[in-house]
Amino acid sequence: MVKRAGDIEQTRLRITEAAMRLHTTIGPAETTISAVAEEAGVTRLTVYRHFATDNDLFVACSGHWFSLHPPPDPHTWRAVAGVEDRAETALRELYGWFEENNADLYPIRRDFDSLPSPIQAAILRAEVRNAEALVSGSGLRGRERARLRAAAGLVVRYATWRTLVVDEGLRGSDAVSLAVRFLTSAR
Repeated sequence: MVKRAGDIEQTRLRITEAAMRLHTTIGPAETTISAVAEEAGVTRLTVYRHFATDNDLFVACSGHWFSLHPPPDPHTWRAVAGVEDRAETALRELYGWFEENNADLYPIRRDFDSLPSPIQAAILRAEVRNAEALVSGSGLRGRERARLRAAAGLVVRYATWRTLVVDEGLRGSDAVSLAVRFLTSAR
C-alpha cells in the first residue's frame, strides 16, 4: 500500500512538472492536456485522474513552480525606513527575481488572459502586496497617497521590468534606479 501511494505521488509530480515545463516554454495558452500527458509519459485519463480540471492542474503547477522559485517577501521591505530606501531594496530584490526567472515568467505573463481566474487573481494580489509594501509608512494621505500608490503599482510589475530591461536594454541596476526615481517623484 505504501509503494502504491508513492507511485501515485510520483505520477502526480511527473504530471505537475510536465505541465510546468510546457507552461514555461510554449505557454499556458498552447498547453493541452494531451501535451501534458505526452510530456509526462502518461495517458490523458491518468492526467484527469490526478487533476479533475485544468484549474486543478494549473494550481498544482503554480504551487510547485513557486516552491522552486520563491519570490522576494514584501513584508521584509516594510522594515526599511523611508520610501526611497525601501524602494531601492525592494526593487533590487524584485527585479533580480524577475531577471532570474524571466524565461519561465514570460510565457505565463504573455498568456495572462488564458490563465484560470484564481491564478490571475493571485498574480494581481501579489502585485498589490508588493506595491502596498513600498508605500506603507509614507505618511501620505488622500490624493498624494493615491498618486504614490499608483506609481508603486507600476514599478512592481513584471511588465515594467521587462519593458525597461528586455525591450529597452537597461541594465538591472539602471532599471532599479529609474523606477526608484519615478516612484519618489510621485510623492
